[in-house]
Amino acid sequence: MSKYDSLWEFVQKKGSQSFKLTFDEIQNIVGIPLDHSFLKYKNELTEYGYQVGKISMKEKTVIFDKVE
Repeated sequence: MSKYDSLWEFVQKKGSQSFKLTFDEIQNIVGIPLDHSFLKYKNELTEYGYQVGKISMKEKTVIFDKVE
């Protein structure tokens, strides 16, 4: 079980083609602050039919895209 499983499930249930979440929204979903390890775990998301798109450190957002 990954520390980001709750986020991956949230993304999958949302079902949108593409959408953006802020770092704060992700923290609320996961229960922990987003940290550098996210880069290592982000590949798990493909098992849920999505991928991590752009991560903006300036805007503090992450874009999630549905895998076709």
